[in-house]
Amino acid sequence: MNRIDRLLGILVLLQSRKYVQAETIADKFDISVRTVYRDIKALNEQGIPISFEQHRGYFVVHGYFLPPVSFTPDEANALVLMERMVNAFGDRSVGTHYTTALNKVKAVLRTQHKASVEQLNENIMLQVPKSFNPDYEYLSPLQQAIAAKHIVEIAYRSSKDESTVRSIEPIGLVFYAFSWHVIGWCHSRKDYRDFKIARIVSLKDTMQSFTKNDHVPMSEHMKRLPVDY
Repeated sequence: MNRIDRLLGILVLLQSRKYVQAETIADKFDISVRTVYRDIKALNEQGIPISFEQHRGYFVVHGYFLPPVSFTPDEANALVLMERMVNAFGDRSVGTHYTTALNKVKAVLRTQHKASVEQLNENIMLQVPKSFNPDYEYLSPLQQAIAAKHIVEIAYRSSKDESTVRSIEPIGLVFYAFSWHVIGWCHSRKDYRDFKIARIVSLKDTMQSFTKNDHVPMSEHMKRLPVDY
């Protein structure tokens, strides 16, 4: 990778995160930390306001708007492929947002690439089991609640067809056994519970913050899954 491409890559990385450590940049681009310092200085000299916060890392100063990012044909093709995956394994809420985002990507493609992307889009198909049918719109609201650390209230139907209303603190989403599940701290059970999203009847973001501050990492919950697929 030449230096110009690396500088653009560093800029894109900084745009994608709130803070980025110098060591993270060095690992990503296989360069030394000293080279990272030189590259950040070079970006600053080009008028891009990159600042640094102790113990957190580099960041692009809030309020600075960068020009639209251009995509290579290979990058655009990868996003088109993922649209099929999202539509098959996501739900209606995520599918809608992804399609909107992909349309924005297509809008910044060079003219000669747009036709090939559209042709590729028509020639990628995915067949999934008929039993898997994510006919709900909860993934996007759950993502927002997890990110904002908001308590959600769900009406839930168990495998025994018993209906309950739960207040949970959702900490993560996991896809296993061909189903999406939300892992959350259940206020009524005073413990973590695994809720199959297809069994959620209704969901409401209460906009109230989590009451528990020391949630177990999702990596630990992954070790407790009942199946390994």
